Amino acid sequence: MKARLPEGYGKGAGGMNSMIKQAQKMQEDMQALQEQLDEREYNITAGGGLIELTMTGAKSLKSVKINPEIVDKENIEDLEDVIIAGVNAIIAKITEEHETAMEKITGGMNIPGVL
Repeated sequence: MKARLPEGYGKGAGGMNSMIKQAQKMQEDMQALQEQLDEREYNITAGGGLIELTMTGAKSLKSVKINPEIVDKENIEDLEDVIIAGVNAIIAKITEEHETAMEKITGGMNIPGVL
């Protein structure tokens, strides 16, 4: 009994070389995109506009602007909570945008080690 292989499969090294070239191209595209995404800056406000955060795509916090209205020496926990919520929100935003951008290159393929 003869096995049926997908068209183009097994027709010499040409099919395999083509797949390797496509994989290398995808890897190069992903690396270039990752560099662009890492350099991008993201902004978010939290606590109803009481704080504003700026972070790079590489998840490096660049600035925190705090509205003086939230600063209360008697209740510092509220400020801490708003900062934590803001940092978590901006990280989630960056992660989601990176995943969406990478899916455009990978066609939704799950590639281990990517993001």
